[in-house]
Amino acid sequence: MTTAYETPAAHREPAGAPATDVEDLWERLGRIERRVRHAVALRQETDPDPNDPYRGQYLTPAAAELILDSRDAFRPVPAYGSVPGHGSDAPPGGRIAALAERFGLVAPDVDLLLVAMAPDIDARFERLYGYLNDDLTRRRATIGLALELCGLPAAGPGRFRFSPSAPLVAAGLVEVLEGERPLLSRVLRVPDRVTAHLLGDDGVDGRLHGLVRLTAGPQEVPDPCPTTLRVAAALGTGSGLVHLLDRGGDPGRLAADALLASGLRPLVVDVAALAAAPEPVRTARILATEARLAGGGLVVGPLEALVPEQLKGARLIDGLCEAVGGGSPLIMYGKKHWDPLWAGESPVTVHVLPEDPADTARRWRRALAGAGAPEGIAAGAPEDLAAGDPGGLAGGSAAADARLADAIRAYRLDSGQIRRAAAVATRLAGLEGRPVEARDLRTAVRAQNGAGLARLARRIEPAVGWDDLVLPPSTRQQLSDLALRARHREQVLGRWRMRPGGGRGRGIVALFAGESGTGKTMSAEVVAADLGMELYVVDLSSVVDKYIGETEKNLERIFVEASDVNAVLLFDEADAVFGKRSQVKDAQDRHANVESAYLLQRIESFDGIAVLTTNLRANLDEAFTRRLDVVADFPVPDAEQRLALWERCLGTEIPRAPGLDLRTCAERFELTGGSIRACTVTAAYQAAESGRPLDTEQLVSAVLAEYRKLGRLVLDSEFGPWLERSRRGS
Repeated sequence: MTTAYETPAAHREPAGAPATDVEDLWERLGRIERRVRHAVALRQETDPDPNDPYRGQYLTPAAAELILDSRDAFRPVPAYGSVPGHGSDAPPGGRIAALAERFGLVAPDVDLLLVAMAPDIDARFERLYGYLNDDLTRRRATIGLALELCGLPAAGPGRFRFSPSAPLVAAGLVEVLEGERPLLSRVLRVPDRVTAHLLGDDGVDGRLHGLVRLTAGPQEVPDPCPTTLRVAAALGTGSGLVHLLDRGGDPGRLAADALLASGLRPLVVDVAALAAAPEPVRTARILATEARLAGGGLVVGPLEALVPEQLKGARLIDGLCEAVGGGSPLIMYGKKHWDPLWAGESPVTVHVLPEDPADTARRWRRALAGAGAPEGIAAGAPEDLAAGDPGGLAGGSAAADARLADAIRAYRLDSGQIRRAAAVATRLAGLEGRPVEARDLRTAVRAQNGAGLARLARRIEPAVGWDDLVLPPSTRQQLSDLALRARHREQVLGRWRMRPGGGRGRGIVALFAGESGTGKTMSAEVVAADLGMELYVVDLSSVVDKYIGETEKNLERIFVEASDVNAVLLFDEADAVFGKRSQVKDAQDRHANVESAYLLQRIESFDGIAVLTTNLRANLDEAFTRRLDVVADFPVPDAEQRLALWERCLGTEIPRAPGLDLRTCAERFELTGGSIRACTVTAAYQAAESGRPLDTEQLVSAVLAEYRKLGRLVLDSEFGPWLERSRRGS
């Protein structure tokens, strides 16, 4: 008998050629159809009234007698393969064979799966199943009908193929619905993703939309570094559960590369979306099924986002490990050590260290090329090209590589952030119709900073440079040393491991000490600008809390957020929270000492760049000095420096009177840079009101107002004749 699934002779493969996936599926569905025809014929032979329009809605006495006379579940059934359509003699290979191998299915399981899936492919099976179920409203196969069509005994081992631990159900290939009904009457349903996969669709399950990314494309070529090969080897041991301990590298990219090197497709999971799912454990089972269908592995991290210290997060990790169950590789990564209480199985742990700067530059170059940046783009400085180097930031020359490495040396980005930053830099350059330059990369990197730290600190985009600073040479050298350390910390502290042991981080901490207005905050802004980063000023009012333990919690949130952004963290007036420990006389002293001890430990394990400023260095605890990388002293400026500050603060736009004597102001009035700036602003307002150019009298009047504001003595020896004029004017 010809079935609807037989391939016409004109379209068949030559003899001996392997059948395609769809032809294999059609062949198997054809056998399912023959079984259904056989079952329908048996029903018709024993049906007392085949033409009854109300069949299935009531039971006549004659029909009841037929049920009593029919064989029951305890009598023998036809042997598997004796009924037309039984057996699995289709040629090996194809998606069905691959699915059976990945999920550990035997031939009866495959047949049961196809019986349950048939109505999703051919609508005729809906009505035929309704007829065989004796209820036209039940148009899917029940467990009893599926066992009958496959020739499996309802009271034998066949029924246990639909238990929760059976491969079909546990792997999510078949769902058993209507659990309140008797087992044989429960309806079977195959998820749409499984059906689509067997029909040739390799897309991700729609239920995982926005939660998983199936990597593909030429940019996903694996990087065969030693750590990648080690992770790939670890995937082949045991259940394939691997934990990547992040020590400053890029574990997400490394996990994807290891799967690609093993011939598997990486499924990168958004852990925040997984934790926020309505039923995260059920979603974890769907992820496990998708990984097997795709012939790939799962990449989950960072684990900190799941908050594994809490019961909900630990249960989700355990549920994910249990759902995968060795069926496919599972790579988890994060900065926390693996806790055996998180799951029933312990993983193989691999440390992920910072990568070589040359490797980072290569990934940037590939990302820029993938974003559409042409080869040989400009370096950002005309003299570079005039020197005879036609290459640019994305070029292939040694000079281009060096420029690119120098431009991104201070940044810590994972592969996803690099890809997004490269796209932003390319678009910024495209807006102005020019090649990508280093400043585009810096702007793009700053755009990758999350908003988490901005909620805890004031965000400042630097607008000053080294030329705006007026400082002694020794102080400028200390600032340059800070910027140098920030650029090369990954190489020195990471790859060279020049700070081993003790739980020390790869952060850089500096102290700026000096009187108010000597340029400490501005210098931090200049360092941030030199590194191409933003400056975040911690608001101490949002940190210090009167309740015990809350200050530490607030500081911990700041440190955690700051570790994940490319920015400089500024603690202004740091002695308020980094003060000396004192002798314990009451509970308040004990708490203050605990707070200082916590900060001593936390600042040492910090992985970012932090600057502490203080007006009173003596108030800081001595234990902080050892933990500081750079200490810069900001003295009160001398006369020559004050003259330079007057010139710098006045700028070039404000009109000046011919007799304006800035040198006299610089020699007479011992002011800091902040006070000089305030004086110039006050004098500018006076000049604007008078409508005449700025003169010395207006400037001295502003200095006099600043003295009174600061509470300083106004001496005749300093102000001379201007003091008497101001008295007459008042």
